[in-house]
Amino acid sequence: MPSVEKTKAVGSFSHVAKQYWTLTKPRVVALIVFCAVIGMFLATPSLPNAQVLIAGTLGIWLVAGAAAAFNCLVEQQIDAKMARTRARPLPRGELNSVQTLVFSSMVGGVGVWILYVFVNPLTMWLTLATFVGYAIIYTLLLKPNTPQNIVIGGASGAMPPVLGWAAVTNSVSAEALVLFLIIFVWTPPHFWALALYRTQEYARAGLPMLPVTHGAAFTQFHVFLYTIMLAATTLIPFAMKMSGLIYLLSAVVLNAIFIGYGYKIWKNYSDALAKKAFTYSIAYLAFLFAALLVDHYVTV
Repeated sequence: MPSVEKTKAVGSFSHVAKQYWTLTKPRVVALIVFCAVIGMFLATPSLPNAQVLIAGTLGIWLVAGAAAAFNCLVEQQIDAKMARTRARPLPRGELNSVQTLVFSSMVGGVGVWILYVFVNPLTMWLTLATFVGYAIIYTLLLKPNTPQNIVIGGASGAMPPVLGWAAVTNSVSAEALVLFLIIFVWTPPHFWALALYRTQEYARAGLPMLPVTHGAAFTQFHVFLYTIMLAATTLIPFAMKMSGLIYLLSAVVLNAIFIGYGYKIWKNYSDALAKKAFTYSIAYLAFLFAALLVDHYVTV
């Protein structure tokens, strides 16, 4: 039988490990890594090199997790004021600022080293720039100061497929930039749907999200407007012969549903509808990129 002290130690270690894991925002990072991996597969007509695929995935995941942890560090006081974030480790006092900073630095440093040594320097520098864009430019400068934070800051969130493409080809092509553009245009309707039903929380936290500064009606219309822009953007891969009919049909169906949500948010808004739109937007991006992947190999 294990001793009481040993059982407590194991339980304590498991609890602390879970807190550090939570700092990395695993669900958000999972979508980031997924898009990066899709970028790797789309960058080659065959299959990516195994070392590049494994090391690239691991390195991008670690740096993304480090950026998420740094975001938690910077926004811990804001997180404490919002229902959806107050249970994070820092607001709850499970971890402190020094622990979080050390963790973010170590995890990010290992990720950068892996990318430099086992992938290529271009991917390392692009991934590091993405870290700076999200953790510093977006979190420290844009988010607390402008309602266009999501639009401008979306550039860093749109980088994953570019990172994956660079990992395989050691270059950034027009096709990679199209993938970037899709996520860039997807970001505003995705986050504004969330901001609409969390408006009061953002207002209490002092964050100038669009519905806080310009009102619900203005934001609702722009959610609809961006879904139309997104639908047009997602047709570019087919137009430039980067994809075929499988992707085109998938994009049409996915966009029709998203535009439907956007129109209803504009004309017949409810918090329940905005929540459904936000949830759908995540599945939308995953299915859209999965369709690109399937089309890529079936067409080839």
